Amino acid sequence: MSQNRLQNYFPALTGVRALAAYLVFVSHYFYVFGENFSQIGQRFFGEFHIGVTIFFVLSGFLITYRYYNNFHLTKDWFKQYLKNRVARIYPMYALLTLGAFIYFFATGDQSITKGYNPYAMLAMNITFVRGFFYSFWDTGIAQGWSLTVEECFYFSAPFAFFIMQRYRKFWLQPALITGFGAMLVVIFSRVDWYGFFGNFTFMMLFTFLGRCFEFFVGMQLALYVLGKGFVRTNKVKYSYLGLFLMFGCVFIMALQTPAKGWPTGLQSPIGVFTNNYLLPVCIALFFYGLLTETTILKKLLANKFVELLGKSSYIFYLIHLGWMYNLLHGWFNHANDYAFELYDKWGKDWYSPFENDPINLLYAFVILNIISIILYKLVEEPLNHYIRKSDFLIKNPKKNPENKSVLIQ
Repeated sequence: MSQNRLQNYFPALTGVRALAAYLVFVSHYFYVFGENFSQIGQRFFGEFHIGVTIFFVLSGFLITYRYYNNFHLTKDWFKQYLKNRVARIYPMYALLTLGAFIYFFATGDQSITKGYNPYAMLAMNITFVRGFFYSFWDTGIAQGWSLTVEECFYFSAPFAFFIMQRYRKFWLQPALITGFGAMLVVIFSRVDWYGFFGNFTFMMLFTFLGRCFEFFVGMQLALYVLGKGFVRTNKVKYSYLGLFLMFGCVFIMALQTPAKGWPTGLQSPIGVFTNNYLLPVCIALFFYGLLTETTILKKLLANKFVELLGKSSYIFYLIHLGWMYNLLHGWFNHANDYAFELYDKWGKDWYSPFENDPINLLYAFVILNIISIILYKLVEEPLNHYIRKSDFLIKNPKKNPENKSVLIQ
């Protein structure tokens, strides 16, 4: 196998993580610029939640590309695999979730608990199970619901690999998984248990059972690349084509009338179908282009600074909405009041640097990125390495040569 085929790290795909996180940021704060855009323009930016789908397809690709050809469904292999996944996801999530509840106890901000018992919500957030309940999915770090989806994929991926290799069943799997989700909705929608699989929209948009197709598209891309490599004979610019089609999906969702009780077209039937089934294919085309082409877009996403933003984007995603942003917003308001108090004292009629909401949003974007990079360098990366090298779940193979066979990345 050529060195090209053995490549295990893709800088441009790391840069894509930053793009995905920033798209989600725009989807949450587009209203700040609302008066500058028509209604369809506002709806268009509101559908930039597609960053979440980008994350899901990317996870499907990377996990399959790295593990499919060397997985062994044994106890030691699975422990090592889970250890690496925990090291990657859990430390920063746990720390920032604890921060969210400390913020709640200090401020009483009900957006953290939605009025439910804070200790129960803390336990459900720390263990990821809040993502299965319609009443709880947006407690704590609201956007963290997607990590419940990610963790479900991480846990199930080796079994999906086993089924693919043993029984050659690939696309049957997401159909069965989503069918199982539908069955749970039929059963539990009749039971008032805090919205546990309480309705089809929730199941399709906020659980792995509804969104598994996105991961399987990424998995299919990985299997194709593992089999065919990165060399292409045609000159189609898949990266640009995929990017164009991705925003075509955004436009389709923007045209939909939001379902009752939901803010965007995503939650309409056509929106769900577009987001969960059409969009992932477009994203896979985009990724395939980045993997096999040399374009300005690829060079931009692989730039060292953009790569750093991509590495810290997980933290940015976790802090861009919620308690840390709320603290920044409060500080801006205090700074604005203080500035005008000074102007009154000085007898000056000047503008405050904090009186403009779009400018404040830009401040927040920059500050949150700086915080993300600092936390990545000083906390996330060291903790990741520490856990991987530790004896958590399974003894470190480098410390214990007899376990060398289970060492995986």
